[in-house]
Amino acid sequence: MSKKARWWTRESDNKIRCTLCPRYCKLKPGQAGFCYIRSNRDGTLIADGYGRPTGFALDPIEKKPLNHFLPGSAVLSFGTAGCNLGCKFCQNWSMSKARLDDLQALDASPEQVVTLAQKQNAQSIAFTYNEPIIFGEYVIDISKLAHEHAIHTVMVTNGYVTPEARQDIFRNIDAANVDLKAFTERFYHRLTLAHLQPVLDTLIWLKRETDVWIELTTLLIPGENDSDEEISQMCDWILKNLGDSVPLHFTAFFPTFKLQDHAPTSPETLIRARQIALKAGIKFCYVGNVHNPKAQTTFCPSCHKPLIERNWHQVNNNAIRDGKCMYCGTSIPGVW
Repeated sequence: MSKKARWWTRESDNKIRCTLCPRYCKLKPGQAGFCYIRSNRDGTLIADGYGRPTGFALDPIEKKPLNHFLPGSAVLSFGTAGCNLGCKFCQNWSMSKARLDDLQALDASPEQVVTLAQKQNAQSIAFTYNEPIIFGEYVIDISKLAHEHAIHTVMVTNGYVTPEARQDIFRNIDAANVDLKAFTERFYHRLTLAHLQPVLDTLIWLKRETDVWIELTTLLIPGENDSDEEISQMCDWILKNLGDSVPLHFTAFFPTFKLQDHAPTSPETLIRARQIALKAGIKFCYVGNVHNPKAQTTFCPSCHKPLIERNWHQVNNNAIRDGKCMYCGTSIPGVW
């Protein structure tokens, strides 16, 4: 089901340059890009991941994580093989570092994906597990069709995309959780084999130029991106560029892939990061990958009463009515 890709240019000697992500991979005939699923076939860029999901799951939307987007609803989740980052700490490396042949991918047209979502009574479809930007053509076709059937669409993404491609890919996306993996170029260069600034540019563009509901996630790795100074700098940037109402999630790292010599993130580290964010002025900050109902609860920023109480990914109580706190009437940002 592979198809001709978007976002590329012809170079000399029958080589082509992919312009989907900031890597701008230059490919000779027969060569695949860094992501594994975009390749040069006889001078044409082919989207090998199109129509080739590696499996489907019905998840709670809180698992993405999205805490301010249709809480308690079900989302049909899937991904493909490959990724355009090289994170040494990848928590899902068996998919993101695999080629399609390694995973014996399924065949599923956009119509089949949307039909499956309908059969499962899913309110949304999530492009997740690996990096959805690299199968952007598939995302575009599914999200357009999903909207025609009143199904929402969600991206769980690293935000590593070019200005040439992002407008097309996000045109019919309703919500995105963007991994802001750290707040130093050193971290991005050394541990993701990428760069920080393109991610920041994507976040600013999403916030200022689109209607996509965005939330952020940072996986805190001991000794790498969990210092008070770095967390404070990141929060200050978020407040200045995205505002105080974009939800921020701090999640726990577990040793895996090429970073098995680091300790798991302690619950205390997550709570400390959350306190730094709240003190800085971020209104909604959560922790993940640990059991802490209080730190996973949405509180009203005005009267401070609990509004959405969660236990892991389950919503136990929702006191938001028509987008407002039922106790004091304060508007709560989100899609309810």
